Parts: sequence; C-alpha cells; structure tokens
Amino acid sequence: MTATKDQQTLASLAGKRDQFFQEICRVIVGQQEVLNHILIALLCQGHSLLVGVPGLAKTLMIKSLAELLDLKFSRIQFTPDLMPSDITGTDILEENAATGKREFRFVQGPVFGHIILADEINRTPPKTQSALLEAMQEHKVTAAGMTYTLEEPFFVLATQNPIEQEGTYPLPEAQLDRFMFNLTVDYPNREEEVAIVNSTTAGQQNGLKKVISRKELLAFQELIHRIPVAPNVVEYAVDLVGATRPHQPEAPEYIRHWVEWGAGPRASQYLILGAKARAALEGRPSPDIRDVQALVLPVLRHRVLLNFNAESEGKRVEDILTRLLEDHPAA
Repeated sequence: MTATKDQQTLASLAGKRDQFFQEICRVIVGQQEVLNHILIALLCQGHSLLVGVPGLAKTLMIKSLAELLDLKFSRIQFTPDLMPSDITGTDILEENAATGKREFRFVQGPVFGHIILADEINRTPPKTQSALLEAMQEHKVTAAGMTYTLEEPFFVLATQNPIEQEGTYPLPEAQLDRFMFNLTVDYPNREEEVAIVNSTTAGQQNGLKKVISRKELLAFQELIHRIPVAPNVVEYAVDLVGATRPHQPEAPEYIRHWVEWGAGPRASQYLILGAKARAALEGRPSPDIRDVQALVLPVLRHRVLLNFNAESEGKRVEDILTRLLEDHPAA
C-alpha cells in the first residue's frame, strides 16, 4: 500500500465522516460527542458501553449506525433468564431427508452479526454475560467443541441503565476492560429536546441512506493501524495511564488517596488507537497529545476503581481524571 493510496483513503474517510453526521442527524438530535466516539471505536475495532437513563435514544442510535454502514444488525435483549446458548447459538437434531439419518446442525445465535446491540447487559447473570467475552476478545465463538469465526467487522455496543439497580448484575472488571469506551449519554438541552419532540410527533422518518460500505469500513480500519504516531505522544499516553496506578512511584498523592486500582496497558493501547482514529476523521495524517487528552474520560472512566476514601468524600472518577489531565498538560 503506497503512501499516495493511504492519503486518498484518509481524504475519503474525512469526507465519509461529514456524510455520516449529515445523515444520522436526521434521526438523532444532539449527542454529537457520543456519536463521534462510537465512530472512533468502530474504526479501531473496539467495543463501547453506553450508560444512560431510559428514553435517550441509545437503541435508535445503534440501529441507525448499522443502517448507515450497511452492516448486519443483531439485538440481544438481556434478561435474567437469558442463557449463553441464546447468544452464541445451539446444536439442533435434524433428520436428513435423503438418507433418513439424524444429525446435529449448529444454528447461529444473534452474536453472528456485524453490529451487536447488547441491550441492558447488566440484567443477566455473569455466566451469560461471559458468553460475550470470547466473541469480544477473539472474534470467535466456541460451541459444542467447535470454533466458529465471526465475520468482520464485529462490533459490540452494550447499553446499561445507571439508575435502576434492582435485579441487575454488575459487569465484572474483566468484561468491562474489553470495552474500549464507556460513554455517558446525557439528557438533551432544551433546544434539542424541542427538536426531538417536533421530529418524533410529526410523522414517520424516511429511511437512512448507506454512507459507508462494509468493504470501505474494513479499508478504513486497516488504515488506522498504519497511521504513524510520534514517540512523545505514545509516551504521554503511557505516562498518563501509569499515573492512575496508586502503587506506582510516580502516582500523585491524590491518586494514592482515592484510587484502589488503576488502568492497565490496554488503556494505553486504546488511547493511541483512538487518537489515530480521531485524527484520521479530521483528515490529519498523525495524532497529537490533544487527541489523547480528548479520549481520556471514555477510555479510563471504567478502568479506574475508586476506594472508600473517594466514596466517603464524594469524589467521582471523572473528577479525578479531570484533575489528572490538568496535571499533565500538552507540551
């Protein structure tokens, strides 16, 4: 792949980004930052967790994304009685009409798609939640001793309700760490809510146009990995993540006081990958430290575990990460 070809792909990606937002804004009002982060995660082959109260169009956002990208969409509604086989698939016994013999045939579950909506993922027990682990990490599914490879691109978007905790099962740290981003979906402002009410009560919306084909998306994902990053940007990301670990000598005093566990190396990897995608979406050939800083909250908020001191003093992860950013300005 020549440099000229990469430059053409980069220019094409920036143009597709503009088309993407122009089209999706027909059905989604506001939430531009969340949509941008979802697009970044998709380019990085990462998964995202969307946290927000009901009625903020999280599901509509994900369905619209699949429609714009011309990808196979699957929705899994997580409930307490959901079984792992309901996600991965199961073997069924069939009789061969020609031979009369009975044989097992594997019926694929909803995880065999391109964009998977794991709706209210914390409503199902850990055993069922773990059915997604292999698929998210390895892009493979093992059932009845057989391993099946998932078709690329494969992208899991999970939603979670932060206020209704009865009958829920918190996601284990191992599964949380597999999500590239933890995105907070906030209430719209007054003007946005007026626009939402007007658009949703005035008749049906027309279908969305396809913006990015599957082949183009795979090419964009390959491009992200080839984008060069300056050594100082990588070092900044690694130092920032290292500063969240209270047992490290370079950790600030407030990290030692408020943090139980810091982020692991996967956070550094996602910060750099995300910074590459963010720069590419803006048509820039290489990311800088500001791109890393812009992704600190979604990458780290679910990877930093606070201790009792922070809870008793009313400190949030976002407060601590914001202070950490202030202590690590761009050079």
